[in-house]
Amino acid sequence: MSPQTRTRLRGPEDEDAVIAAINTTPLVDVMLVLLIIFLITIPVAVTAVPVNLPKERVEVRETKPENIILSVDAAGGIFWNERRVASEAALVEQLKARAAAQPAPEVQIRGDLASRYEPVGRVVLACQRAGILKIAFITEPPPRGAP
Repeated sequence: MSPQTRTRLRGPEDEDAVIAAINTTPLVDVMLVLLIIFLITIPVAVTAVPVNLPKERVEVRETKPENIILSVDAAGGIFWNERRVASEAALVEQLKARAAAQPAPEVQIRGDLASRYEPVGRVVLACQRAGILKIAFITEPPPRGAP
């Protein structure tokens, strides 16, 4: 037999040859997973931007006597129950005095719909500085029959 015929007759030895191709199946799998994650997160990012929060249906709870109700009016004024607070420093001092009481009070913030976020944020910051851990926001339920 000639050398050319010998190479053609080799059968099982040909299967051991190195395959020089790249397997793209894992790459396609990863790309499809990333595409699915991207498609799922797009609607969340788009709908999370418009904000009109103060109308929400929540379970109506009675406030406990030790709780503190702080209100922020449309002009940014801060009120402790119904008395106006002179300054943020005075608010922090009053909150520190009440934070030491047992049981620990919860601060409930009533923010006017027309107020800016900044005064409400300052009230939350004052609560954090005073060491109050429980902060809640009070909203009004929508009228009956409203979606």
